[in-house]
Amino acid sequence: MYILKLGGSILTKKDSSKGEIDSDNLKRLAKEIKESAVTNLVIVHGAGSFGHPPAKKYKIGEKFAPEEYSQKRIGFTLTENEVKRLNMLICEALIDMELPVIAIPPSSVMTSSNKRVNSFNSTLVKKYLEKGYIPVMFGDVVLDDELEMAVISGDQIIQILAKELEATNVILSTDVDGVYNKNPKTHDDAIFFDKFTSLEDLETFEGSTSVDVTGGMVGKIKELLALADIGIDSMIINANKENNIYKALKNEKVKGTIISKR
Repeated sequence: MYILKLGGSILTKKDSSKGEIDSDNLKRLAKEIKESAVTNLVIVHGAGSFGHPPAKKYKIGEKFAPEEYSQKRIGFTLTENEVKRLNMLICEALIDMELPVIAIPPSSVMTSSNKRVNSFNSTLVKKYLEKGYIPVMFGDVVLDDELEMAVISGDQIIQILAKELEATNVILSTDVDGVYNKNPKTHDDAIFFDKFTSLEDLETFEGSTSVDVTGGMVGKIKELLALADIGIDSMIINANKENNIYKALKNEKVKGTIISKR
């Protein structure tokens, strides 16, 4: 069972103030997934420049007064519409490669409590997998028991999926080679981690600088460490490097950071 996360920074121009797709990357990644010929796959993608700006503007996931509810609902639906628009573009590219993908919005099958998923109806995902489809999920907004509404990151979703589906291969792709103690794009002395085993490794970690309401690299690591706690290893790789996704899906050697407690 493979779970592949395609980061929003790979698929979109994430610091853009409006949704902007990276068509070249999307087509290349779709081709690599097709050529890997992997079966039993779920794809999860980030919200990138489509979902993050409206979620930030309307402060989705923050407490609010009752009189603000009407505007919050608009913010919720705008954010949902934007991530679905991105999802449609991604699914179109995958279908063009004759991959049988089917979109499953988390807002339809998940709810949360204080920004953590507390219910997930996995029946639909499992049924599509049984029939040979590739479910595609994404960072989304969901109803929240404590906050009324919240943003659920693609990173949290892959953790939930990996547990529920008993995944054997969890691959998280981003725009750097893996985990560094600093942003390698702005620091020449950034130190690369080939393996991450504990939250203690985060003590001197510098967070993400892009517009991200879901926690950046630190958030990704925490979700994957939760998987490592139950014996599910994962890997963070750079999808900007050609054929990295193909190699990872074929279980070939790829530079990246392994998240494991073994």
